[in-house]
Amino acid sequence: MLNTLDRFWNALPRPITPVARALLALAVIPLVLSFTQPLWNIQMFAPQYPKGLQLDIYAYTIKAGNDGTDLQEINTLNHYIGMRKLDRAEFTDLTWIPFAIGALALLTLRVAAIGDVRSLLDLAVLTLYFSAFSAARFIFQLYTYGHELDPTAPIKMEGFMPAIIGTKQIANFTTSSWPRGASFLIGLFAATVVVCAVWQVFRPSQEPATS
Repeated sequence: MLNTLDRFWNALPRPITPVARALLALAVIPLVLSFTQPLWNIQMFAPQYPKGLQLDIYAYTIKAGNDGTDLQEINTLNHYIGMRKLDRAEFTDLTWIPFAIGALALLTLRVAAIGDVRSLLDLAVLTLYFSAFSAARFIFQLYTYGHELDPTAPIKMEGFMPAIIGTKQIANFTTSSWPRGASFLIGLFAATVVVCAVWQVFRPSQEPATS
């Protein structure tokens, strides 16, 4: 145990290997490309909507299917059961997430250029925190939308948890919720950063490296 801790502390001031620096620089590419793809997709099917209603959630906005008309249909349905209106202004996370992604990209490039193992570990912790916090916020918002129902709504429903991942039956609607391309791109970035951090901490100390 002591040997492992000593190895950890001794690794912190070491420079990162050139291969790890290159991997970190390349990892910024999928992170930036995540702006071009939706993070999440939600679809709703019912007898009166056989083609379904669709929402794509991006890092910075929400786009509805059928040239945006699906959002109006979904808000009309939500009104009847007392759910709040889906509005970009309500999703404040979509305001700060782009800045967080941009900050991660800049920090990653900085670590790739001049960072040591300590700064790489800091980057890994920030990346995992961002991923976990964003996922928790998404789940919390789904929960509040499904449970904070207007008691004066025309249709009375018990509070419910919308589908997070997978398919769920809610009243006469079959709702599907799945991660999309941007989530996998960010996941690839996060995995690269974490793997590089673990590798650089536990690599043999005699392995050549340049600062």
